[in-house]
Amino acid sequence: MSKIFSFFLILCTIVITSPSFAQEPGALFQEDFNSLDNWKPLHFPKIKRHSEYSIVKEKDNALLKTVSNNSASGIVYQNNFNVYDYPLVKWRWKIENVYQKGDPKIKQGDDYPIRIYIIFKYDPEKSPFFERVKYEAARLVYGDYPPDSSLNYIWSSKEYPEKIITSRYTDKSKMILKDKGDTNVGKWVTHEINIIKDYQEAFGHEPPTIASLAIMNDSDNTGGKSVSYIDYIKVFN
Repeated sequence: MSKIFSFFLILCTIVITSPSFAQEPGALFQEDFNSLDNWKPLHFPKIKRHSEYSIVKEKDNALLKTVSNNSASGIVYQNNFNVYDYPLVKWRWKIENVYQKGDPKIKQGDDYPIRIYIIFKYDPEKSPFFERVKYEAARLVYGDYPPDSSLNYIWSSKEYPEKIITSRYTDKSKMILKDKGDTNVGKWVTHEINIIKDYQEAFGHEPPTIASLAIMNDSDNTGGKSVSYIDYIKVFN
């Protein structure tokens, strides 16, 4: 079973609720990583070595530190949100190194020193007939629907001209290359994205309504090691 497929199935067992707070006008939430209370660990059945996620301080600022060493696991935000009400996401990240064997175009290179997932909840009312049949079968086996699809915002170890690459494991997962290669290694980089526009470009149609977030630093395919940091993630309109 691939890491991507396992990721989708494990998410079936995670109870995701709606957030009940906003920290500033226009913002649904901003995760400043003062703690990991809003996140749940995501482990894969056949991967014994787990990546590490912890809170560290840089002067007076809290950061999420991620460490991967021939390992894979992630963390999933426990709340979800309506992407049509809050389509914008902004974050600031930094890595210490890329993976020499990392390559989003091959399965053996499917590792990233940092990536942020937007995970979309499956909606049977908006699904075509044959897809409903497939998802109903999965629900009977696993107790709930797998996620519909995902956008993966990645720091690619390889520099490719493409903006979007389809996962080599499933066409339900699109890899969006926000940073490429080692040009900005060791530097803070800020990104702001529009979920709806990116989804339309990646999949060719409108996204499902409800989504949540996940973070991962993985190196189980390449056997590499990396350290990365996220300063904040903000969801807003």
